[in-house]
Amino acid sequence: MSTPAPGTPKTLPTTISLPGELRGRRVLIRPYELTDAAAVGEAVRESREALRPWMPWWETHKTIEESIDFCTRSKAHWLLRQNLNLGIFALEEGREGRYLGGTGFHRPDWDARAFEIGYWLRASAVGSGHMTESVRVLTRAAFEQMGANQGEIRCDARNTRSRSVAERCGYPLEGTLRRSALGADGLLRDTLVFALIREEYEALLSGWADAFPVVG
Repeated sequence: MSTPAPGTPKTLPTTISLPGELRGRRVLIRPYELTDAAAVGEAVRESREALRPWMPWWETHKTIEESIDFCTRSKAHWLLRQNLNLGIFALEEGREGRYLGGTGFHRPDWDARAFEIGYWLRASAVGSGHMTESVRVLTRAAFEQMGANQGEIRCDARNTRSRSVAERCGYPLEGTLRRSALGADGLLRDTLVFALIREEYEALLSGWADAFPVVG
């Protein structure tokens, strides 16, 4: 998928074909369905205190209705290609298993083909390597199936786990946005910006691409 030449009409995101699911060796990543609501709510409730320092939505999903609303909105945004929320599920003997957390491409720029990857993992799955694999799978999808020119990861400068995922996936640190946003604690935070361009992505492939295949 190539970048439009100057002067061509703007991309109509709703006409872009996206893969229905992505698979790694141990993860399956796909858009949310309404039937995921109970599993999402359970994972957030289990992880609330771990999410509290970093995620502004840490207090949500207190009822099944909130989780249904989240899944409904996520599905609508997916169809509109506006904010591509995706669920991460364990891949067990080739089949979808336990819900592990969330990821996706936030605020995609379809004309520049620039995609920001966000992620969170439920407390009981932290340290398992599932998030590193998930980000690699999404990175491959962005560059190979969505025509990405740039992939980006942003995180609170204090969030060492999130930073480690970006570094393990080969994303160079682009810079620090000082006092750029309010953290979940209400205090001003610095934001780390990691960015990967196509040439850098292609240089990474020999290290991990074969181990994390993309399946549409």
